Amino acid sequence: MKIHCLGTAGYHPNDSRHTSCYYLPQSGIALDAGTGAYRLPKFLLGGSLDILLSHAHLDHTAGLTFLLDVVANHPLDRIQIWGESDKLAAVREHLFHPLIFPASLEANWNPIDDTAEFTIGETRVSWRRQDHPGGSVAYRLEWPDGKRLVYSTDTTGDRSPEYIAWSRDADLLMHECYFRNAAAQWAQKTGHSWTDRVVEIAILNTPKKLLLSHINPLEEDSDPVEVNLIRRQIEAETLIAQDGMEIEF
Repeated sequence: MKIHCLGTAGYHPNDSRHTSCYYLPQSGIALDAGTGAYRLPKFLLGGSLDILLSHAHLDHTAGLTFLLDVVANHPLDRIQIWGESDKLAAVREHLFHPLIFPASLEANWNPIDDTAEFTIGETRVSWRRQDHPGGSVAYRLEWPDGKRLVYSTDTTGDRSPEYIAWSRDADLLMHECYFRNAAAQWAQKTGHSWTDRVVEIAILNTPKKLLLSHINPLEEDSDPVEVNLIRRQIEAETLIAQDGMEIEF
């Protein structure tokens, strides 16, 4: 299984990172649709695209307005957008308001509220609500061969027994790490994770591979999240997501 990192920053793009978008070509699934979504045509396979939205903030949804160009470069028979009903309604009412974006998007908008689990082709998807201003959700994706991916972004980091049981032993845990430890209080105030909180979660979760995502766009050096502090404390291979990265798991 492969995943392409098309946008790895939170809040806003910078010179090296666009905002959140990740694509799984074998399954035709994108995780969020931030500004990195403009890169989708280079990687799309097949005639369908399913987008799992963690929430409605612009750094995760602005790229939905790019889909007209995406389809022009790679025609699609079907686009499906999944998320909580109030988030989908907000996107449709505001982002696609005629005064904001005067073009319609042909897509199926699928609320997930009434089901704990659903399928996209051969991919089984479940989700959990997270602590974040306005609310966000984490997704767990599972495939017939036993592979498992957990995507947790825009969260203060859930250490509850329920979350750990749900997310444990993933082949790939994608977890946000927006702030360094020095900004831990600000992280909690704004609904984000920081280095030591991610360590706690990874120790409990025991993933095979950990991908640190949703990077602070103001942090432009090679180690924006004190990654060596994490690597010294957990056994999983730990990577910092970068635009253009392709990861196998």
